[in-house]
Amino acid sequence: MSRKKLKVGIIAAEHSGDRLGANLITSMKDLYEVELFGLGGPEVSKLGIFSPHNINYQDLQVMGLIDPLLNLRKLLTIRKKLFKLFLQKEIDIFIGVDSPDFNMFFHKKLKKIKVKTIQVVSPSVWGWRENRIHAIGSHIDLTMCLFRFEYEYYLEKNINSFFLGHPFSSLQPSSLAHVLDQYNLDSSKNFISMMPGSRKSEVLQMMPTFAEAAQKIHDANPNTFFLIPAANDELAALIQPMLDVSGLDYKLASSSAARDFLSISKVSIVTSGTASLEAAALGSLPIICYKTTVLNYAILSRMIKTPFIGLPNLLLQRHLFPELVQHELTADAIYAHYHQLSSHSVEYQPHLESMKRGMEGEGFSEAARLLGSL
Repeated sequence: MSRKKLKVGIIAAEHSGDRLGANLITSMKDLYEVELFGLGGPEVSKLGIFSPHNINYQDLQVMGLIDPLLNLRKLLTIRKKLFKLFLQKEIDIFIGVDSPDFNMFFHKKLKKIKVKTIQVVSPSVWGWRENRIHAIGSHIDLTMCLFRFEYEYYLEKNINSFFLGHPFSSLQPSSLAHVLDQYNLDSSKNFISMMPGSRKSEVLQMMPTFAEAAQKIHDANPNTFFLIPAANDELAALIQPMLDVSGLDYKLASSSAARDFLSISKVSIVTSGTASLEAAALGSLPIICYKTTVLNYAILSRMIKTPFIGLPNLLLQRHLFPELVQHELTADAIYAHYHQLSSHSVEYQPHLESMKRGMEGEGFSEAARLLGSL
């Protein structure tokens, strides 16, 4: 019996969205004959995607409210090329992963011509800009939620959604022996992971403070060793000079090392986002950090409704892990929270298990079956 054929358009340019998109498309390929068009990061690209010439997924990795405006011409050119491709290939389904503001253009335009529109990762309408829920209801056929509280929010609003769940719900730490051998590390060291972000703008904002904090921690405990997984080679080149300070011991590796590094780090210093969730899921207690430009922060701080910015705290609905935002993000504050977390690490374990249960959804296989029936 021949399998159903689907032409799928996808945009999955964010670092974490790339992994989510790849998982979903892999599950779809298990059930259907899938032709894939659009733009993805390294993981989606491995699945045989056809992309327009001369566009780079990293060009979509802009943050805040100001950076997109500064890069507007480039973003509009990419948008035009992708939309033209989707029309030419007559796609059946459009899947936008994360990047909801960029993807909404495609949801609106493609739904008008009877393309099924899917958003993977809910916009944070429960936290800020709640009025976006009207556009979601009008232009998106199905929103796939990573967390139970999001799914319940959509149920209350009578918006069609699916509780996908998050892959981190089943994430298991790497063994200490494997990590030590893989990266030639000394077992006697006290390891701390640092994750300054997957965008250039994030690294430039966060890494100088991270490096200063690392120096303070190292001065107090010379046995400390820092582990940094960089999202790509360009960011590794930015990060390395900031770490080359007197006496600081560190290992800088590719993003694929994140799971290994976090698995052996009792505490991690992490830019707010998916990395904070990955850290907590692997048992590495995160110090959640966020800093942007003064103008970005002045705008965003007036729009946010939720008392939390860190995903682990949002899932638990309590301020369990430290959040250092904007002017609160200092080397001294990181240093103080590091000692607090490392001294009481055992007390956090029950909360980490509760957090992971809140991410257990229907899964990618069930999502793939649902997409084939739309």
